[in-house]
Amino acid sequence: MATGIITPGMSIREQTPLQLAFYRVIFGTETPAGKWFDICLIMVILASVLVVMLDSIPRYNESYALLFLQIEWGFTLLFTAEYLVRLWCAPNRKGYALSVYGVVDLLALLPTYISLFVPQAASLLIIRLLRILRIFRVLRLLTLLDEANDLARALHNSTRKIFVFFSLMMILTTIFGCLIYVIEGPEHGFNSIPHSIYWAIVTITTVGYGDVTPMTPLGQALASAGMLIGYAVIAVPTGIVTAELTLSQRLKKERLIRSSRNCTTCAHVETDPGAHYCRHCGSQLPAPGHQPETEHKETS
Repeated sequence: MATGIITPGMSIREQTPLQLAFYRVIFGTETPAGKWFDICLIMVILASVLVVMLDSIPRYNESYALLFLQIEWGFTLLFTAEYLVRLWCAPNRKGYALSVYGVVDLLALLPTYISLFVPQAASLLIIRLLRILRIFRVLRLLTLLDEANDLARALHNSTRKIFVFFSLMMILTTIFGCLIYVIEGPEHGFNSIPHSIYWAIVTITTVGYGDVTPMTPLGQALASAGMLIGYAVIAVPTGIVTAELTLSQRLKKERLIRSSRNCTTCAHVETDPGAHYCRHCGSQLPAPGHQPETEHKETS
């Protein structure tokens, strides 16, 4: 989904030099000015979220309600200006406005303005906490987007295995719930099979609220078995995702090795497939897949 960045096939419009300059700062996360802009933006977002959280505390709200309102309007006007500038300088305005970030930016602004005309909409002000979702821009700023993609890919590849595991766990909790209902019964607080299944889920996940506890020795033995099984609930999904992450990292490393080239001048190993010159000495690199002849000579 578009975020204002120019991508192939995107319907774009011509930008004036001033618009292009703003675009490089606001959307250009790889430029020094863009990084500083994102750092400042993240600090402002965190400050605005902190104000919303403090405003929800009754004793602070009673003492500083007017101050919080003034600060909130300051943040709202600042974010409104930023949103309008993004629309103004984006090469694809519709793409940005309909993107995830664009929608979140707009939703974070609307409640404050709506509360001016609809007093009953004050409860919608909690939507301002959506601003914290914009922190995900920091993934680009810190070049962590690849790692986030690796994690998302590992979770996606693990979906079927995790689904099978949780299906088995649902069957197991149903069996545990039925057994504890038969063993303990309503006289010990297990009023129905669904309520007993709830107890089984709470026990196997090692949450243990304690609102219902088995009283008979057999019921306590069953509860102990459920607690021991509960460790697998944590270990198995974690192991599945970890295995996928490890496989993804190994495949990525193999791709880097296949695309790496040795500089014939300084022997530096270049892993960037798009590089044409050595970043150390500036010499021209061999074409991808080509190895210098000296590497293939056999010693006599």
